[in-house]
Amino acid sequence: MSKTYEDVVQEGLESDREMVRVERPSPDRAVLTMGDPDKLNILSAPLMIQLQQHGERLVRDPEVRSIVLTGDGSAFSAGGDLRMMQTAVDQFGADDDTEGAFMPYQWIRYRFGAFARLIAKSDKAWIAALNGPAAGVGLAFALTSDLAIAAEGAVIVPAFGKLGLVPEVGTSWALTRALGYRRAFEFYVGGEHIDARRAADLGLVNEVVPADDLLARAHAWCDRIAGLPDHVLPIAKPLLRGSADASWDQSLTLEELAEPMCFTTRGFADGVAAVTAATAGPASH
Repeated sequence: MSKTYEDVVQEGLESDREMVRVERPSPDRAVLTMGDPDKLNILSAPLMIQLQQHGERLVRDPEVRSIVLTGDGSAFSAGGDLRMMQTAVDQFGADDDTEGAFMPYQWIRYRFGAFARLIAKSDKAWIAALNGPAAGVGLAFALTSDLAIAAEGAVIVPAFGKLGLVPEVGTSWALTRALGYRRAFEFYVGGEHIDARRAADLGLVNEVVPADDLLARAHAWCDRIAGLPDHVLPIAKPLLRGSADASWDQSLTLEELAEPMCFTTRGFADGVAAVTAATAGPASH
């Protein structure tokens, strides 16, 4: 019997296995760990639905300022579940297939795409901590994050072309902005794995650290974010992301509108007072 999108969602909801762990080392941050290491944290229906549910809860939590996304075991994420893809392919054209390509479209848009939008559009800082290979939609989530830190053994895996797929879930946008068109084209067509150091040189990750230091480094970034005034990230994040597609004049205008709002906040007043006190010379007599 052919499956509908709702059938796939229901199967994911019915799983009683915990496939995503949530840790709260302190109120201002959370660590989301994809937890299906035996299958390289593929984004199966149960894992993806749990990831989305936990992410949505954390985004709504007013105390959370940073969310670290990482994987359990040897991989960050191998991307989409090939078995789900094969099921969709096998049922195309069947007499009882009522949705056709609309079935995978819904999964891609309402699950994969929705989670990428959650990362990009929320006011929280998302930090991808790449503990191992990142491929497909897993790579898309890493590229969408606000920061990406890679362990020395992590690998960027551009598997789209070999599977007969186009860059997905925002990857074409991220790659062309990080690499330019020609290098992005080379990345897609060549399909060669990119080790962590080269990924950093290309701007695909921010930094590379020893594997044992990966989460500590992610928490160091969380500490920096926690030290910012409360109003800064909700204003600066959409401004910086919007500038990627805006002209210089549009970006300048957005900054001109946003900056006066900062002047009215207690965080700005405290920051000015602290800097002024630190730079003031000794009192004259």
